[in-house]
Amino acid sequence: MKGKPLPTTYAKAGVNIEEGDRFVRQIKQSVRSTYTAGVIGDIGAFGGFFSARFKGYKAPVLVSSVDGVGTKVMIANMMRKYDTVGQDLVNHCVNDILVCGARPLYFLDYFATGRLNVENAAAIISGFAKACRENGCALIGGETAEMPGIYQEEDFDLAGTIVGVVDKKNIITGKRVRKGDILVGLPSSGLHTNGYSLARAVLLKTYSVDSHVDELGSALGDALLAVHRSYQPVVRPLLGRVDVHALSHITGGGIVGNTMRVMPKGRALKIDWEAWARPAIFNLIQHLGEVPEDDMRRTFNLGVGLIIVVPKSEADTVVSFSARKGLRGFVMGEVE
Repeated sequence: MKGKPLPTTYAKAGVNIEEGDRFVRQIKQSVRSTYTAGVIGDIGAFGGFFSARFKGYKAPVLVSSVDGVGTKVMIANMMRKYDTVGQDLVNHCVNDILVCGARPLYFLDYFATGRLNVENAAAIISGFAKACRENGCALIGGETAEMPGIYQEEDFDLAGTIVGVVDKKNIITGKRVRKGDILVGLPSSGLHTNGYSLARAVLLKTYSVDSHVDELGSALGDALLAVHRSYQPVVRPLLGRVDVHALSHITGGGIVGNTMRVMPKGRALKIDWEAWARPAIFNLIQHLGEVPEDDMRRTFNLGVGLIIVVPKSEADTVVSFSARKGLRGFVMGEVE
């Protein structure tokens, strides 16, 4: 006679509530370190609270964006390095609202995994917190989901939502772009958060993430995990100094695809593709994979993380100001 079957618990099904509670306790200090004057309440509530008083804004407009880091999370898992992808996500979102003229107020994250590893997850949250502090943005909430059956063991995915504010009169839409305006590029730190599916398909046929690659001067994985740069330290103070007609964050879709999003009807771009030196990682991908140039331009930022569109008379000012901020820009084309 068979014995009575053992009860099935949530933990046996793959979800450990106790580990989830331990995770929350472990990240509290890191999350609280991001709190700004607008934060109301504390971690653990059903919602995040932020004051809607915007001192110095005559007609405040909220600007929001949501994004992920794509398959870059797979490189993080391969490298067993988890503190950088959180920074990637915050900086990506900051840049997305920055190009609208907004400054960030608060950020919320979504972290999903097959099995919660508290130490790995805490490293990811520490990355969120570090980037939030650097950008003056509060991390006021998030969701951690164990989803066995959807994700394998320590596989994970990230998404984030950011909310910022801009005075209505200062919203940057691109409507003022004119023929003859100059495109000033700011350098990227690498792939940022786009094109990793193509990069993995090409590079991992030849190298492991631990392989030292002479052309890169580092291990492949370290080059691929270079943190997506935040352009707020350069662009925010620049907005009050020059007449910025448009800003473009170069993500999926490449330089032309993203910059045309802020061009008025009837405008076109004349890009000088030789105006800057592409980082070695892009040349390596193109050479090893025999990737056509058109595909490279559609997939990657190719070393340009953000584009500032200004009147010709302002271009030199933008280049010299960015250089003083430690991130020298370069003239890379014009509007036709």
